[in-house]
Amino acid sequence: MNNIFIIGVGLIGGSFALDIKKLYPESHLYGIDKRETHLDEAINLKIIDYKSSFEDLENADLVILAIPVDATLSVLPKVLDHISDDALVFDAGSTKEEICAAVKNHPKRRNYLAAHPIAGTEHSGPRAALHNLYMNKTNIICEVEETAFKLQEKALKLFSDLGMRIRYMNPKAHDKHIAYVSHLSHISAFMLGKTVIDKEKNERDIFDMAGSGFESTVRLAKSSPAMWTPIFQQNKTNVIETLNEYISNLKHFKKLMEEEDFEAVFKEMKDTNHIKDILNGIN
Repeated sequence: MNNIFIIGVGLIGGSFALDIKKLYPESHLYGIDKRETHLDEAINLKIIDYKSSFEDLENADLVILAIPVDATLSVLPKVLDHISDDALVFDAGSTKEEICAAVKNHPKRRNYLAAHPIAGTEHSGPRAALHNLYMNKTNIICEVEETAFKLQEKALKLFSDLGMRIRYMNPKAHDKHIAYVSHLSHISAFMLGKTVIDKEKNERDIFDMAGSGFESTVRLAKSSPAMWTPIFQQNKTNVIETLNEYISNLKHFKKLMEEEDFEAVFKEMKDTNHIKDILNGIN
């Protein structure tokens, strides 16, 4: 893969670029981004080699879309319009059902691999890019059977070289499961942050009392609203379902507190401690 195009040179796209440059030093990295400043920054940080445009995609061996999921709906078909028959295209979006549907009947659907690398931080922009971001991370691939076999092989080789684990799902199942393990946690962090900010208006010293527990819990509230609002919009049905269950659990916990049933409070927390065994199994 000599000519690699990164569309969106922020955290996700930039991290792919950094590792690809290290793995394949002979490759040429081209950046496409709606922000010219991002491209300048990415070149200065040696994340990409050149600025580029959609017209140059005919020369691409690989195109990585690392842009918000609402933009992917319009950009992905445009990318497929421009590439050659041998090029591989994959995205990194946190939703998959609408994106897959958007290119279902595209003549070059076989060139596209629907992917979701479960990796990232709360930071954004080219400066957020990290080496080895994808090492030992899970990459969910959807509708693999819709991608040309030779291009599947090319993608799997890259993901293996990056140190990623592969899981296969259909888009509908992916969006349902990811609502629980990712989307809900981001909403929780945003709303916890909002609750504390609202309270801080009256109690100016509240942040002086905030410890590492608060910091780690609210970390995701630093994430980009421009990225997460379209995710919540595309996965609205699943996110609302998870919110209903979460709110129900919060109300139940509040009721136990009001009734001073602290044995039940202890049991709720003790039972939930099992999450550490599950996460240890994942890691």
